[in-house]
Amino acid sequence: MHHRTPRAADNPLRRETDRTRARLRVVLVVACLLAAICGVAVGRSAWTDSRRAAEEIAPHRHSVRAVAVGESVHRAGTGLTGRPVSVAPVTWRDTAHRVHTGSVPVPAATRYGDTVRLWIDDRGNPAAAPPGAAETALNAIGLGAGVSAVGVLAAGAFVGARLRGVDRRSARAWEREWESVEPRWSGRLRPGQGTGDD
Repeated sequence: MHHRTPRAADNPLRRETDRTRARLRVVLVVACLLAAICGVAVGRSAWTDSRRAAEEIAPHRHSVRAVAVGESVHRAGTGLTGRPVSVAPVTWRDTAHRVHTGSVPVPAATRYGDTVRLWIDDRGNPAAAPPGAAETALNAIGLGAGVSAVGVLAAGAFVGARLRGVDRRSARAWEREWESVEPRWSGRLRPGQGTGDD
């Protein structure tokens, strides 16, 4: 005698909406996995590109000692951060031993005669420090996490909207079926129905 195990699809109590919900949950899990994979790929690419750029910039950045030739003053911030910075007039020598003077950002407590560290480019002008490994890693992680989060949120919004639609259809179907079953089950008459009517 051959026995066949009934599949979930053969279950008469399992409705099409139940199968749709199960499929949507699978879609959500797969989308989250894909979002994580995309985030890792983007983060890795950002790390590689940033590290390569840092390696190209590093030979053209030089750390020198600059001497403050005046007191530091606070200056209103510019750009997106808008944070105030302390600047002071300083003098420094570039790699060719030429003397330069200019106002540069310094620690807040810098006084006349204090020595500060300054990054310069090949021409001796103040420049940003080459990005370090920690900064590069944080940027790559942030970008990868952002891509993953956007993917997960988009998938969640899509699946959530579809599930709400499935729930509405399911509720309407239950109401229609209940209208046909409830009078017999409860023994109450429907409007326009006589006692002998079935």
